[in-house]
Formats: sequence, structure tokens, C-alpha cells
Amino acid sequence: MVKSEAYQRIYQVIRQIPAGQVATYGQIADLAGYSRLARMVGYALHAATADENLPWHRVVNARGRISLQDEDGRKMQEAMLKNEGVSINRDGVIDLKKFLWKG
Repeated sequence: MVKSEAYQRIYQVIRQIPAGQVATYGQIADLAGYSRLARMVGYALHAATADENLPWHRVVNARGRISLQDEDGRKMQEAMLKNEGVSINRDGVIDLKKFLWKG
């Protein structure tokens, strides 16, 4: 399936997020040229396949939280982030001052 140019631009930004750092949906939208369209980043991630080879686990919401509602997916994302050295506190919050990518 051919993805839209918008989704391709979003994927290009996501691929740049380094290990050990996170980016927010809004930040990715801004960097892709779609300011104020953070939800489009979520839609693009939902439409992504393994072939896109995205570090999807490095994308969090503006409050530094994992947005996945599925418990298994949330646990997987948390484990992947922790494996890269990203700390998540007891309340499930990532310190964006420390781990936010400055892309």
C-alpha cells in the first residue's frame, strides 16, 4: 500500500529520533511541516507496518506518557524505552526535560 506524502514525511521524522530519547506527537507534526496536527502522527503510526521500520516506541504524548490503550502494547513500549535507558516514573511519566529529542 502506498502511503501519502504526509505519512512519509512523518515517518522520515520518526526515523531520526535517536535511541534513548523520545519525541511527542506534536513535535513530530511540527518537524514534518504539519503544525497543530499531532493526531495525524497518531493516525500515521496506526497505519504503519513493520516494513516502515519505525522506532515507534519513541513517540509519546505531550505529557511524557505512553498513549497506547492496549496494556500489552503499553508494556512493550515501556520495556523498549527502558532498554534504551529512558526512565519512566511510577506514574508512567517520562521526564521530557531529560529525554526529549531536540530534533
